[in-house]
Amino acid sequence: MRSQIIGQTLPVLEIELSPGDRLVAETGQLSWLTSGVEMNTTHAAAGTASFLGAIGRALSGGGLFMTEFTAPTQPGVVAFAAKVPGHIVEVPVAPGRGYLIHKHGFLCATDGVQLSTGFQQSLGAGIFGGNGFLLQRLSGACTAWVELGGEIIARELYPGEMLRVHPGHVGMFEESVRFEIAMVPGLRNMIFGGDGLFLAHLTGPGKIWLQTMTLPNLAHALSPYMTGEVNTQNVETAAELGVAGAVLKSFFNR
Repeated sequence: MRSQIIGQTLPVLEIELSPGDRLVAETGQLSWLTSGVEMNTTHAAAGTASFLGAIGRALSGGGLFMTEFTAPTQPGVVAFAAKVPGHIVEVPVAPGRGYLIHKHGFLCATDGVQLSTGFQQSLGAGIFGGNGFLLQRLSGACTAWVELGGEIIARELYPGEMLRVHPGHVGMFEESVRFEIAMVPGLRNMIFGGDGLFLAHLTGPGKIWLQTMTLPNLAHALSPYMTGEVNTQNVETAAELGVAGAVLKSFFNR
C-alpha cells in the first residue's frame, strides 16, 4: 500500500491498494476510485473494539456505518479530498500510542484501526451543536489519516505543562495528554469576552496538533453570503433520540 497527499490548500489523499489490502473510511468521504477497487459499506463495529462501542459512538455523534475499500484481484487507487481548506496528516497508530481527534477529523485508516468515542461533554445547545463537544479515540495497530482545518500548529507539551485552547481549535493530541473542559474564568469574560464560555485544558506530556480553522467559524464567515441553508438541526436532534436517530443521521448528515 502506497499513499501520497497532493495539493496544499484543499489537499487530496490518494492511496494505491495492492491485492489483499484493506482500507476503512467514514461514509461519505470517497472522492474517486479506479475500477480495481471494491467498496463495501458495513456497520461501524468493523472499525471499533466492539458492536456496543459502535452503537455508543453512533449515539454520541459518530457514524453508525463505515466503508471498506479492497483490491481483490488487481491494484487500484482510492482518493479522499479534504472538505475544508487545511491539511491531511498521516499518523502511525500502535498499542499504547493512540490519539484523540476532533469530531470530524478521521478520514481513513488501514486494517487494524479501532475508532471509538474518546470524550464527550454537553456544553449547551447552540454552542457546539446538538451533540456537544466530542472527541474520537483512534487506537489499534494501523496507519491513519486525519483531516485538520486551516494551518496546523504542533507543540510538544512537557510533563505538567498546560495549554488552554478554545475547544474548536483542538485538532488532535496523543492519548498521553490529559484533556479537560473548564469554564472561562471571570463573569465579565464569560458575558462580554466574546470567546465562548469554555476552554480546553491540555496537560502534558505528549504532542498536540492545533487547527487554525474551525467549521463553526467558517460557517459564520460564509453565512452573510448564503441565500439559503439546509436545516440539519432536526437530524441532529434525531441522533440524540436513539439508534434509529443515529441511522438517520448516518444517511442524511453526510
